[in-house]
Amino acid sequence: MAPTIYESSTRKGSGPSRPSLEAELRELLGKRIMILDGGMGTMIQERRLEEEHFRGEEFKDHTHSLKGNNDLLSITQSDVIYNIHKEYLLAGADIIETNTFSSTCIAQADYGLEHLAYRMNKLSAEIARKAADDVTNQTGCKRYVAGAMGPTNKTLSVSPSVERPDFRNVTFDELAEAYAEQVRGLLDGGADIIMVETIFDTANAKAALFAIDKLFEESYEPRPIFISGTIVDRSGRTLSGQIDCVSRYQAPSWTGVVVLSRDRLIVFLDIRHHRGQEWSYSLRTD
Repeated sequence: MAPTIYESSTRKGSGPSRPSLEAELRELLGKRIMILDGGMGTMIQERRLEEEHFRGEEFKDHTHSLKGNNDLLSITQSDVIYNIHKEYLLAGADIIETNTFSSTCIAQADYGLEHLAYRMNKLSAEIARKAADDVTNQTGCKRYVAGAMGPTNKTLSVSPSVERPDFRNVTFDELAEAYAEQVRGLLDGGADIIMVETIFDTANAKAALFAIDKLFEESYEPRPIFISGTIVDRSGRTLSGQIDCVSRYQAPSWTGVVVLSRDRLIVFLDIRHHRGQEWSYSLRTD
């Protein structure tokens, strides 16, 4: 049976203020390493769900194939997502990410579900919030929810056509608008943190940060922002060939940055004030 979904009260300015929440996180990080959960997709694959599970009753007659649209499971199989969150939390995760890696109208257009973007994000955040609060009450150790914002399936920096290197199939404004809709859903659903994750194009990340900062300025109480990026080889470049992805796009509200490469994990804190501390960890590959 699906869990009762937590009704968040974080709409437009309610909930913990950023100074207190950020101070709380910084205090914890000053004492110990905080643990983020693992992959959602691999955990979903272990459930061996089929097309009918993704469709549920609501989408049984939908015209597109829906198997593999993991974010849709927050609507059609909310108990599955709740249980995955809870497994990670009981295994020791301090922070869980919402099931929203592809929950933008841009990414969901592949499935003909772009109109569900806000709903997906809000419901996914509510499920994660419920799991985090349940385990907090069960263990006495506070847990946090990070609203996950994936890079989308389009890029501002690289043309999808080798014959037309100048062509782009998305604009900065379109990306920023899609990200803004996603952030509204995540915050309305109860996310503590906003995480712009798995960056392979810093221009996409800039659109996400622009959307977040605009919402914080206009209508929402700010939250801490985490950023994670992926470096694909020893040259220090992203998949789209960019380097120095941290310093190129400084934003006033960043809280932390994590950059993953093939054999290193680099964590930056206090990016906002240009006095970043850096920790570099070797990652075992054997």
